[in-house]
Amino acid sequence: MTLRDALEERGRWLFRHRSHLPLLLTPVFLTALADSPGAPSGRMADWLWAAASLAIAFGGLAVRAATVGFVPAKTSGRNTAGQVAAELNTTGMYSILRHPLYLGNVIAMTGVTLFFRRWWLVAIVLLAFGMYYERIMLAEEAFLRERFGHAFEAWAARVPAIIPNLRLWRAPALPFSWRAVIRREYHGVAAIFAALAGLQGLSDVAVQRRLVLDPLAMSYAAAGGLVFISCRVLSKHTTVLRVQGR
Repeated sequence: MTLRDALEERGRWLFRHRSHLPLLLTPVFLTALADSPGAPSGRMADWLWAAASLAIAFGGLAVRAATVGFVPAKTSGRNTAGQVAAELNTTGMYSILRHPLYLGNVIAMTGVTLFFRRWWLVAIVLLAFGMYYERIMLAEEAFLRERFGHAFEAWAARVPAIIPNLRLWRAPALPFSWRAVIRREYHGVAAIFAALAGLQGLSDVAVQRRLVLDPLAMSYAAAGGLVFISCRVLSKHTTVLRVQGR
């Protein structure tokens, strides 16, 4: 097996398990919590820092929304069993970079990581995600090359992998659909709120050495729960979020 084949094989394995593999970084995050408090101090400073972190995290979700809101069904999905691509997306976000969803994920994770106010933690997380996604992208591109041949080669030769080139922008082939975005992305919104709620709670325990009912953590938890339950019900038990061909 060549080195490229080995990397692609590892990428396929990582793709199948990509939903829960980031949990392997939990010990690193717990170490950051045990570290001394960062620069901001006081309730107002904590809220402002949390708001900035949350804004960056949701900036990552905005990149994902700008991607999935324009794509057809059976593309850019959250499937883990295997690669799926009914057609090759080359317009919209896919006209300026080949892997916009992973860029969105990295931005979102950066926002969550900044919550800790530890630059060494941000560096470790970005390095880990860089190695992780590099192999997944190799596997995905091998699949697309085999499925779409010359069309993929021409697109890949023109469009960068992960750093956007805005000069290449081409208007999306389909109109934007908020319903498609909500149906596909509510898990990510709920996950960010859940992560911030848990991290805020653990941070309070680390600092005060006891469990406290932190208003900020409770707000995150309530928002995440509301998003998940309402969108889950709409997605699974109604037709409100269904869009023809999406």
